[in-house]
Amino acid sequence: MNYSFVQGSKYLIGIPHIDLEKVTEIAECFHLSSALAQTLVARSLCDQAEIENFLTSSAEKNVHDAKLMKDALKAVARIVQAIENKEKILICGDYDVDGITSSSLMLMGLLPLGALVNFYLPNRVKDGYGLSTKIVQKAADNDYKVLITVDNGITAFAAAELAAKLNLDLIITDHHRPHDHVPFAYAIVNPHQADCAYPYKHFAGVGVAFKLISLLYEQKRLQIPGKVIELLLFGTVADVVPLTGENRYWVRRGLQYVNEHESYCLQVLKANSQFCKPELFSTDIGFSITPQINALGRLDDAREGVQFLIGNNASEVDRVGKILLEMNQSRKVVEKQIIDEIVGQIESGKIDISRNLIITASKNWPAGVIGLVASRMVSAYGKPTLLFHLTSDGLAKGSCRSIKEFNIFQALTESKDLLLTFGGHSHAAGLSLKIENLPELTQRLQDKIARELTEFDLQQKLLVDARVSNLEEFSSKLMQDLRLFEPFGHENVQPTFYINDVVLVQKPQLLKDLHLKCTVFAQGVIKNVIFFNRPDLFEKLTAQADQPFDIVGQVMHNYWNGVYSVEIQGIDVVVKSDEKIGNTK
Repeated sequence: MNYSFVQGSKYLIGIPHIDLEKVTEIAECFHLSSALAQTLVARSLCDQAEIENFLTSSAEKNVHDAKLMKDALKAVARIVQAIENKEKILICGDYDVDGITSSSLMLMGLLPLGALVNFYLPNRVKDGYGLSTKIVQKAADNDYKVLITVDNGITAFAAAELAAKLNLDLIITDHHRPHDHVPFAYAIVNPHQADCAYPYKHFAGVGVAFKLISLLYEQKRLQIPGKVIELLLFGTVADVVPLTGENRYWVRRGLQYVNEHESYCLQVLKANSQFCKPELFSTDIGFSITPQINALGRLDDAREGVQFLIGNNASEVDRVGKILLEMNQSRKVVEKQIIDEIVGQIESGKIDISRNLIITASKNWPAGVIGLVASRMVSAYGKPTLLFHLTSDGLAKGSCRSIKEFNIFQALTESKDLLLTFGGHSHAAGLSLKIENLPELTQRLQDKIARELTEFDLQQKLLVDARVSNLEEFSSKLMQDLRLFEPFGHENVQPTFYINDVVLVQKPQLLKDLHLKCTVFAQGVIKNVIFFNRPDLFEKLTAQADQPFDIVGQVMHNYWNGVYSVEIQGIDVVVKSDEKIGNTK
């Protein structure tokens, strides 16, 4: 897709060059509003069959046979054998949200089949990440015969070697990319293996665990428990994997399930967030539910997170739910403190932002929060960000988040001689190294960015899906059509619209010194607009007075006092002095 770019207040805004005849054809064929027909074209969905598949998201077109996953049949056969022979099975998860939901899902899949199964989640501080030799030894000492990893294990070479020596059958299920070779194990279920024929590669750890459970239930000719679908929904959305293809299908099905069958743990999560709408959408999961589920990974004992999600004991769910509410509130305070500290380092020049990398460390930053802060820094500055918690034994344990144009996993791979551990994806990774290696890692990453990225690559960009020339288009019809585009998330973001020539009805309001609320008018229609976390726009828009300007934003279903209304959530503005600065693909 070709774009023309204009400079907004914060972002370089890309406006797509769209075939308007194709837009009209799609709008008429699928009875869609013009704005959403434009969105399909902007996202290169022009073929009728592709559009039909996107809008309906059928199992037939998107769900693939789990037997195609390398070693899945072998793993299922060993699990069936363990169940029949009453052998003990241990699930080894991880302390983050994907690991906790994966562990819960595996448990809820195995327990109804009569498995003698337990789980172990490492402590973030005491044990570190993933499967360790200590865990393997404990499993063998307690007479476990099968060890199943979820959301980890693909780099657990020493632990896998010990498991083999102790005659413990290790089944690795993971979604992280393997290194040059994989550990020795009874079975490895990971779609990223070079010789894995499974066509869809973008699962979270919980998705890989689900495929194994789905194959097990298929062979048993049993229906998958609904709770498993709920856990798949939570983990997939929380781990921010692409909501395309099979992920899209299962998240859509998960939303349908939780709106029809509300578990007790979901009731508690909704009450904590004061959620009052009659229906959960994917954006609600992301904004109201996921932050609390993420807090499960920061519990002193992550096992409580599994017990909460399984929800067998109502009083226990209530107890952990209160802890999650308190933790989520305190997390916001800590997060703001860290952000303020990093911003201070940038403003003082301690962090040289001109090198297009944010990398800094502190012994006072909790390891469980720095990943969230790194994401916020990327959003605010558009720079790859690495933040580290410094330990008392001389290690730096970090979380990375990156921009689309810079593959952070590849960059870390090129500097693996400096690292003790690392793993992740192109846009997010975790690592540990000796503190004395931080300066060299910083230099290498800065040099790589300078060498490989252009000035255009490093500008914060916001790509628009459609132009809207009349505020009347933001109607109940558009909101109804928008449901067909659900679920929204990574790689299927909510459509972003470019709205031309609006005028302020009255002076903007600054809410809590943070959010900007205004009312705009265009062609006889008045709409409310809210700009979250954009206090910088207050003076700019106030100065516009009665002069027209353009808004880039999304449309939301606002729910208040039992009534839905259409509200525009602004992201950026373009004033008329801004000029078109060029074209690109």
